[in-house]
Amino acid sequence: MIDALVAGTLYGLAKKRTGPSGRPFVTAKLRAAISGGESVFVNAITFSDSVGAALLALADGDAVTLAGSLAPKVWTDRDGHARPALDMVAHAALTAYHVQRRRKAVQAASTTTRADAALQDDPL
Repeated sequence: MIDALVAGTLYGLAKKRTGPSGRPFVTAKLRAAISGGESVFVNAITFSDSVGAALLALADGDAVTLAGSLAPKVWTDRDGHARPALDMVAHAALTAYHVQRRRKAVQAASTTTRADAALQDDPL
């Protein structure tokens, strides 16, 4: 397996499923751009509740970045041409929603730190 960080867009919708043992998991397909203007499909599966929730909240075409273990494979299209694909077990996800939420948290922390520093300098 290869540890990877893959950025792409969701192709279709993520699906929540349950395995034979009763353990829930989420599957999704991403389209990731590669050199030459082509793209490769990444078949992702996650057993993490937080990563699954992030994937299920996205719509078709939304941008997402996944981190996890990657395995290359080949599939054959209708015309008989071999095409590359990747299978990923995702352990972490980052979406535009996460970026906005983290940016607000950092800004709030920065504002609080400046306010605390100002209070320490103020001799009451």
